[in-house]
Amino acid sequence: MDQAFLNNLFLDHQQAQHQVPGSATCRFVEGVMQLLFPPLSEQRFETVDAVKVYAESLRIEFISILTSMEKLLPASPIDIAENLIERLPNLHRLLLQDAEAMLQGDPAAQSIEEVIRTYPGFKAVAVYRMANALYRLRVPLLPRILSEYAHARTGIDIHPGATIGTQFCIDHGTGIVIGETTHIGNCVKVYQGVTLGAISVDKAMANIKRHPTIEDHVVIYAGATILGGNTVVGAYSIIGGNVWLTESVPRYSRVYHRPQIKVSRTEDPADVLNFSI
Repeated sequence: MDQAFLNNLFLDHQQAQHQVPGSATCRFVEGVMQLLFPPLSEQRFETVDAVKVYAESLRIEFISILTSMEKLLPASPIDIAENLIERLPNLHRLLLQDAEAMLQGDPAAQSIEEVIRTYPGFKAVAVYRMANALYRLRVPLLPRILSEYAHARTGIDIHPGATIGTQFCIDHGTGIVIGETTHIGNCVKVYQGVTLGAISVDKAMANIKRHPTIEDHVVIYAGATILGGNTVVGAYSIIGGNVWLTESVPRYSRVYHRPQIKVSRTEDPADVLNFSI
């Protein structure tokens, strides 16, 4: 490479005010998951004290991560770490409810352990809930690092700023997109390919609600797209597959997309269409 280019890269590195340890943050979250959910743990705790020691090691690890970016933080690394640790019991309760919703919502699921160990929807929601906690604590960068980590692992893209209620069920999940100002109520079920997005991507809309509100007990089937900050899907509604929705619907609505499909039959091989894809 050209020496001048290398010199410029060096200056850029020198001028960088902080290093944000992304990989360490992801490892920390995986450690928290192993603490909260024994089926994910890579070690066996023989005593309560062993659990306490492991939890303390996670706290120290997180303080170290935050200290490396201290100038960006709204509070001290210790205060933020303590705040997050104090939220873990409630986080654990919420995630168990999410796992139970996925178990009850999927006939193929055999146990809570199966959901926790193997379901990408649970993985994505678990990382989202931790990222959301950091987002609410106004920690910069780390929430988005975590959301993109989960996105890469699961194919599910949940912005850490989204508000999601209890017993959230994601079935399959690949291709789901949930935007920053989305509000999702309790007992909502979402299938693969669903987008909860904004009508406009104008940068001027950055600080206003631009994503939809999904009220309690709504089911959104595969491929549905729901857009707009003023769009409200009323409670107990069902949004069918491939629906494109940019306006509100009242409670107990049934919204379906009805494509025109023609079915024909022939026994003459000459009439068979051969497609090359």
